[in-house]
Amino acid sequence: MLDPTQSRRAEAPPPSNRFDQRIAHHGLSLRRARARVLQINVGKRCNLSCSHCHVNAGPTRTEAMTRATLDRVLGWQARHRLPIVDLTGGAPELLPDFRHLVRQLRELDDRATIIDRCNLTVLHAPGQEELAEFLAGQRVGSIASLPCYTFGNVDAQRGDGVFDSSISALQELNRLGYGRDPLLQLDLVYNPVGASLPGAQAELEADYKRELSARFGIVFNRLLALTNLPIARFASWLKRNGQYDGYAGLLAVSFTPAAVAGLMCRDTINVSWDGRVFDCDCNQMAGLPLGGRAPQFLWDIDPALIESQDIATADHCFGCTAGAGSSCGGAIT
Repeated sequence: MLDPTQSRRAEAPPPSNRFDQRIAHHGLSLRRARARVLQINVGKRCNLSCSHCHVNAGPTRTEAMTRATLDRVLGWQARHRLPIVDLTGGAPELLPDFRHLVRQLRELDDRATIIDRCNLTVLHAPGQEELAEFLAGQRVGSIASLPCYTFGNVDAQRGDGVFDSSISALQELNRLGYGRDPLLQLDLVYNPVGASLPGAQAELEADYKRELSARFGIVFNRLLALTNLPIARFASWLKRNGQYDGYAGLLAVSFTPAAVAGLMCRDTINVSWDGRVFDCDCNQMAGLPLGGRAPQFLWDIDPALIESQDIATADHCFGCTAGAGSSCGGAIT
């Protein structure tokens, strides 16, 4: 199998955008590896409206995966058995069939890694009083967003009262064993508040662990430092504040060639609330179908047949290769 990051072949078409031009300049290309992660974006409803959100999620959004689509996604997973299922949104927990989805995934494969990308405050939303216990019972790992360990920065990015609610939710997860039990992984996500790159992930993690433990008795496994992508709501925020061009330029000049090989799009199949497939969640929001081809649905593709295919790119891809790189899994280099 060809290495997805090898030099482009002579017959390859010329690069179509600035990102492709940059990786071609470094003798690289971006192609799919073997699929390991099924990332399911179940919809755009959320109890928060964060300024950095690349989904434009919020309480008034109505896009949501139907039971019929959900069952077709489950049928595909039953056939192909990708070892990691990553549930995202919006707030994925607000999907009416969220618990059905999790139960069915666990029944399909008792050893699969199931991840819930959680904004923490949803654990206190009406009707979600036993959500944390449910997640622990199903051994669902949590990737929880906490942009800072001080209330000022968190509330500025996510809304008044979010910090206190998030701390309370983390303490509840700790009581259930998250961050302590090896079967209950608890990772936190750091996003810069404004138009800047995240600091060094290892240093941030040490700061988070020290401050959260000392002030609130909270423990967790890893910190993932993510770069904010200039699309959707965050792009609008940048433009309103006259920072879009400067931030896009910062991402481009901070390009790190070594990050390309570790990008999540290489081994992830991202599926939207209506069943369409993409190389990553950001491409989904930008409307770039899988591989830049005509739109396809999950149940129409075979993961073995898309291996080594090119990945659709655009200028926002500089966000995942800036500095230490990030994607959805934290620093790459």
